[in-house]
Amino acid sequence: MKFLHKKKQFFALLLLLFVKSLYAQQTSEILLSKLSLEEKERIVIGSEMEIPWSEGGDTGVGEVGGNVPGAAGKSLANERLNLPVVIFADGPAGVRINPHRASVPDKTFYATAFPVASLLASTFNTELMRQVGKAFAHEAKEYGVDILLAPALNIHRNPLGGRNFEYYSEDPLLSGKMASAFTNGVQSLGIGVSVKHYAVNNQETNRSRINAIVDERALREIYLKGFEITVKESKPWTVMSAYNKVNGVYASESYDLLTTILREEWGFKGFVMTDWFAGENVPQQLKAGNDLLMPGTPNHKNMIVNAVKKGLLTEKELDRNVKSILDIYQKTPSFLGYKPSGTPDLKASQKIAKETATEGMVLLKNDENTLPLTINKSQKLALFGVASYETIAVGTGSGNVNMAYSTSLLEGLEKKNLFIDNSVKEGYVEYIEKTKAALPPKAWSFGPDKILPEKKWTSEELDVIAQKTSMGIFTVNRTSGEFYDRQQGYDFYLSKEEQTLLKKISEAYHKHHKKMVVVLNIGGVIETNSWKKDADAILLMWQGGQEGGNAVADILVGERNPSGKLPMTFPIQYMDHYSSINFPGKELVDNPYPSGTVGVKSEVIYEEGIYVGYRYFNTFNVPVSYPFGFGLSYTDFEISKGDFKTTKDGKLELSCWVKNIGNKAGKEVVQFYISSPEVELEKPTKELRAFVKTKQLKPGEKQEVKVILNATDYASFSPKRSAWILESGIYNIEVGNSIDHIFFKETFKRNELLEVLKTTKSLVPKREISVLTKKSK
Repeated sequence: MKFLHKKKQFFALLLLLFVKSLYAQQTSEILLSKLSLEEKERIVIGSEMEIPWSEGGDTGVGEVGGNVPGAAGKSLANERLNLPVVIFADGPAGVRINPHRASVPDKTFYATAFPVASLLASTFNTELMRQVGKAFAHEAKEYGVDILLAPALNIHRNPLGGRNFEYYSEDPLLSGKMASAFTNGVQSLGIGVSVKHYAVNNQETNRSRINAIVDERALREIYLKGFEITVKESKPWTVMSAYNKVNGVYASESYDLLTTILREEWGFKGFVMTDWFAGENVPQQLKAGNDLLMPGTPNHKNMIVNAVKKGLLTEKELDRNVKSILDIYQKTPSFLGYKPSGTPDLKASQKIAKETATEGMVLLKNDENTLPLTINKSQKLALFGVASYETIAVGTGSGNVNMAYSTSLLEGLEKKNLFIDNSVKEGYVEYIEKTKAALPPKAWSFGPDKILPEKKWTSEELDVIAQKTSMGIFTVNRTSGEFYDRQQGYDFYLSKEEQTLLKKISEAYHKHHKKMVVVLNIGGVIETNSWKKDADAILLMWQGGQEGGNAVADILVGERNPSGKLPMTFPIQYMDHYSSINFPGKELVDNPYPSGTVGVKSEVIYEEGIYVGYRYFNTFNVPVSYPFGFGLSYTDFEISKGDFKTTKDGKLELSCWVKNIGNKAGKEVVQFYISSPEVELEKPTKELRAFVKTKQLKPGEKQEVKVILNATDYASFSPKRSAWILESGIYNIEVGNSIDHIFFKETFKRNELLEVLKTTKSLVPKREISVLTKKSK
């Protein structure tokens, strides 16, 4: 009887879910039938159409009618049909809203600043990313936000990309898997995401006018692949189209990009929104499948109504846009009547933020077990570098977060009861205070932060400090953000002052047979090869969010074992990156007044083709400072062969064993690379095709790791066939813990070509372009 009762309950639940789904679908269609042409226009345009940009705080969003101060944008309400306002907020590193609201002056609305995406990717931990997504969603929901403008997963094409810190990796698989896990975490709590910036938005210079010219194969394999993985594996509610043109057409006006590929090939069911103020031809944006125009401008009022009346846009096409939006809006907390508490569990979020920061830090060097530090009364540290005292948590622009606090490296180490030399500390505190006071105020909130020049120390002063302290720690910092790409001098490269200070500290401590550690508080790649010999240990802490100082302290003292791996290559010189030949492209008109916000007509040809990041360095044997996937541990691991099976349809099943052969507990990242045969297509030497992070393994403990790859997971794109294919020949699977450290190989042979997945002929460059090949190099 109990079984029958449970069975009835189960079928009743299924019926209820079916009825709810059917009701939602009918509601969307019924609403559409009730909307006038003018009301349809209001659905596809953001609220700024009716609100001056200057109102409501730094982003123009006020507090009236369901608004959230500081949110990036919102929809327009429809009082006649009782349609509520939907709120959108930036979110690459946390929910970016204002911490104060005039209506409740005694309450704060700080959001948690999580680590930047470069660090998140360095965890190589998709389960942890799901937890991060859930934490983001929880705060968004309780603060009244419906849709997060995240994740951002453009490719690290070049080290100087100003928003690389918001993006995950130079590798599309890693990017897609991390973004997919984050999306699944967010949307499991009923909050939507907007996957951005679709597509080929890999620079800030002239981003609103640049024409990115990319060959079909590079588009499919590198710049669209991460988006494809995310759309297929996590079904994001929305996608944000990019500012730039792709092969001559603005992304927000590209039918190929937004309808043919995104919807018809990949099965996307949500809606597409523009990046803020993007595109030029509004009717073409809507026809292409860009459903929502954000944030909306006063000029948009009546523009769409008139376009329909003039035949530039059919009402049927507009109805498709409106329905796509309404189908998603009905899932939002605002439409479901959820009442946000304004009091999310920030303590829980902070715990996840710290855990993530700890797991994503990368140990680049550790000679003679310099780290971890020993905590005792005789140990005294000297902290050098402005960033030791003012550690950068996140980047600027829409990747910034209004956080309640940010922990410095100094604060983190002092909590561990380590003795910090007071004379050095006082010298920096005084220097920072005076230097900051002399700086002019920031011109606008989205502008770049000013990195303070390093304090100068004489060799004599450093010698005295080195004699009375046990170790020197020098923290190097960098910042970047929206609107501005980075520079080579004093950004990618150390400044002369930094080089001099680092060298002097090293000489002073080594003179007294003591160690010197460098900590990198950065968001993107910098040059390391010229100075890494001077440091005994190097820890890449990235920009670790508000808990960064506490997390790096845990690593330095050995309470946690570093397990992060590099999600991008650290080159020896900037020009070693092939993309540096043409980054950030060329301007096609005179530009006497360059601006971060106003672009000019320009173009950039992706001459490197598929050879981005490690695919270039590894294939063309270009030496690097640190390779993709690299990261040391305080223990050692051994990876050995397990089972291996293949099928005719291209499916691979592979397992291996990971054993901790050291004397400390830790985690390892197993990386699976495949080298493919060259018949019709040339291939990179090897490509990352899967990765798994182990659990925490005790000394002597081992874990079996299994992966299953379908043919689509390691196929290559053939422009000639407009299809993903597996060619005949020998395939090598290499398993290791970085691209340059392989433990074992498996080999299998395909006797014939397999056409895995047919595609359309889309986004073809309008002119023939020459891209890098093994023969041309």
